[in-house]
Amino acid sequence: MDLIQSRIRDIPDFPHAGIMFKDLTPLLRDPAALAATVEALVAPFRDDDISVVLGMEARGFVFGALAARELGAGFVPLRKPGKLPAATYSESYELEYGTATLHMHQDAVVADDRVLLVDDLVATGGTAAASLALARRSGATVVGCAFVVELDFLRGRAALGDCRVHSLVHY
Repeated sequence: MDLIQSRIRDIPDFPHAGIMFKDLTPLLRDPAALAATVEALVAPFRDDDISVVLGMEARGFVFGALAARELGAGFVPLRKPGKLPAATYSESYELEYGTATLHMHQDAVVADDRVLLVDDLVATGGTAAASLALARRSGATVVGCAFVVELDFLRGRAALGDCRVHSLVHY
């Protein structure tokens, strides 16, 4: 975890004053740190027969796609409005500094899928809770959520109810 944490830098007042942004781009740039991150993200879920990984826009696409490959699973992107061409489900949610909506193709996840949700960071839990709602709308089994970073002081884990949560670095 030291390697992973050492590649996360703080950017003060981004995207708004008072926010300490956790920038993972140095981690993405470092091949050893990136490989260690993906391995650690999926380790608790290796024996759970994950069939599809859902990644939240946008950094969740990177970690989610790599996690899917590592698990031999498919990948489904959860997108902002207007980005998916077929019929979608949508879920709106609150962020720590605004509101947003995620969409998922209605045929992307089916009832017998075993789903892992992946994102770079969980803060208030709004994005993850919306993703969880989208996955469950299809009738799929959500096995868990995996995050590179968890901002413990914002208590985002509580928004996920009984969902199994795995985070690598805690602030």
